[in-house]
Amino acid sequence: MAESDRRLPVSLLVAGLIAVAVVSMVVDRRGVIERGREFPTWLGSLLDVAAPVQDAVALPFEAVRDAWSGYISLLQVKLRNDALEREVSRLSEENLQLREALVASGRLQRIADMRKHYEVPMLPAELVGVDASPWFRSVLVDRGRDRGVLSGMPVISEKGLVGLITATARHSAKAMLVLDRQTSVDGVIQRSRSRGTVRGRGSDELEFEFVARNSDVQVNDLVITSGLGGVYPKGLFIGTISEVSDPGTQLLQRATVRPAVDFGRLEQVFVMLRRGPTMELLYSTQVGDEPPSEPAGPAS
Repeated sequence: MAESDRRLPVSLLVAGLIAVAVVSMVVDRRGVIERGREFPTWLGSLLDVAAPVQDAVALPFEAVRDAWSGYISLLQVKLRNDALEREVSRLSEENLQLREALVASGRLQRIADMRKHYEVPMLPAELVGVDASPWFRSVLVDRGRDRGVLSGMPVISEKGLVGLITATARHSAKAMLVLDRQTSVDGVIQRSRSRGTVRGRGSDELEFEFVARNSDVQVNDLVITSGLGGVYPKGLFIGTISEVSDPGTQLLQRATVRPAVDFGRLEQVFVMLRRGPTMELLYSTQVGDEPPSEPAGPAS
């Protein structure tokens, strides 16, 4: 009996709320039909009492609805962000490929111009290794005797002189850079035709040694190969004079040369498939330097 007494107020409250809702609906309907009508005092009081209760009942449902809407919105934002990140990655890759294509197209044009200028067969090669020794400056390229590369052949880039092939294997070759201390190139000042010897310092600069008397060497002069010495053809760009030292009483004067080639960014080179007379004599008696001969055909 006591339990029934406890349930009675709750039942009355629910019944009252339902009644208020029904009455409100009817009054709203009549108000619409009669084009506006003020609520009676008793009905207004009931609505004032029922409104907070309705708000309290609807609050949890609204909170759940707002949380679900926020979750859905965040999920959609994440999906859009993922799609945008994929698109940015794709566009970045395309941009990189287009830039590489532009660089390659410019390089190919310079290669064509070089071939017309020197009239020497040239084989493109990629750098695949760099000598890390502090005493030697050399690189490894991916072309060897099977492509006609021999020791003593000059190596150049579209910028200028790189070095000389010093050792070959079947599919690769080693090139000594002009930066190496053992390198010596007969050079000439393009402007004044003053001759001298370009030597490697083992660093990123070269040294131009010339006779001080009757020589005209100035800063910003261009140094090219003279063609003498039988190693390099004439006219290869070596570098630019960046500093001229004071000779004092010495017969020989020295100048610092900034190489034409940026060896820190060197990626592709070209092997000139022709040896000078000196290199031809030097290497002609060495065994294993010549490219492999083609297999003989069947005897007739």
